[in-house]
Amino acid sequence: MPCSKPSIPCIIEQTKGNLLSKDPIIRSQDLDAAEVSWFAPICNDDFRHMGIFDDELKSTFEHSSKAVIEAESYGFRNVLCPSSYQVGQDTVAFGAALAPMIQKIQLLLAIRCGEVHPPMLARAISTLDHILKGRLTINVISSDLPGETLESNARYRRSAEVLEILHQAFNQDEINFDGEFYKISLETTEPVKSYQKGGPLWYFGGYSPPAVDLCARYCDVYLMWPETQQRLKDLMIKMSDKASEYNRKLDFGLRVHVIVRETESEAREAARELMSRLDEAVGKNIRERAQDVSALGVARQTEMRGLSNDDGYAEPNLFTGIGRARSGCGAALVGSQEQVLEKLQEYQDMGIRSFILSGYPNREECEIFGKLVIPHLKTCALAEVQNRVPKEEPDTPLAGGKRK
Repeated sequence: MPCSKPSIPCIIEQTKGNLLSKDPIIRSQDLDAAEVSWFAPICNDDFRHMGIFDDELKSTFEHSSKAVIEAESYGFRNVLCPSSYQVGQDTVAFGAALAPMIQKIQLLLAIRCGEVHPPMLARAISTLDHILKGRLTINVISSDLPGETLESNARYRRSAEVLEILHQAFNQDEINFDGEFYKISLETTEPVKSYQKGGPLWYFGGYSPPAVDLCARYCDVYLMWPETQQRLKDLMIKMSDKASEYNRKLDFGLRVHVIVRETESEAREAARELMSRLDEAVGKNIRERAQDVSALGVARQTEMRGLSNDDGYAEPNLFTGIGRARSGCGAALVGSQEQVLEKLQEYQDMGIRSFILSGYPNREECEIFGKLVIPHLKTCALAEVQNRVPKEEPDTPLAGGKRK
């Protein structure tokens, strides 16, 4: 029966048949490493027991900055700084304050399209890109703005305009744009020239047809939330086919939580303990206050929980219970060191080149993963792999360019 409106099952159904007989096209096809990233707890999302709001885990700058500094010390290559209208910190302000405190790790900064006038957004991105010496990547978000409800297709049209203006800012000498939401004419892009060649890499996640089209046209890394491996492959094929329509190739990333211990039984017990004090009404409130609560990807995470076994596992080592108290990414890899390493290798063999990981409590799980798993992984920074980061100081107004 044909799908009457876009949904995750609909999207998957439309990929079956001839598409499932082939593999997705990967930009970094021959890469034998992965960009392994952690998560900055800046949006009131750190718990020892899901749904129990311990003051020690508040999203203060002190707590969140230590999480990033510690992630850097364990060898993570990037860290996602999320954006959400919840108690917590502004993403750009946090990144700017943090930048002088880190030396090697990149920042993956979540930017909500439409919040800031695009030329000034370009200037903020360029400034931080220079402070970090090219260690900046951008997570593009196209959800409603706080207090605003905009029809989905219109939201993605606005996001496309923002990305087009940013592309002009980072790649041209002037900005000339005449669109539905923005009409901008600027004779020079010198105030917004980025440190990286072509600007930072753009990471994006979305499931609806306009989301898939936006990513195919403009973005570099398609981010997925945890699914069964077959569902992930289906989405990767659909996304790479769409990118091919624009003569482009993408890399793929997976955003997932982790609970790793020396044995599987210890990891499963840690997962049970994490969920042991959850009041379902509190969990529902946490899920529903997020800006993305009505997104198709969130609906898919909910559906996956419903299809899991009695212990909450959708497939071996993929635990969906996290989503009972969290919108968005709602599942964790749970297992021993060997099991988690094997699972990550399976994902890499599928073509996934970026992992954005997190755990609870954030800093404690970061330490465990950093000691048990990171030493056994070959890691990279995708921006360096794709030659975005100049080897010498660039000739930009904020770097090596002559002052005018």
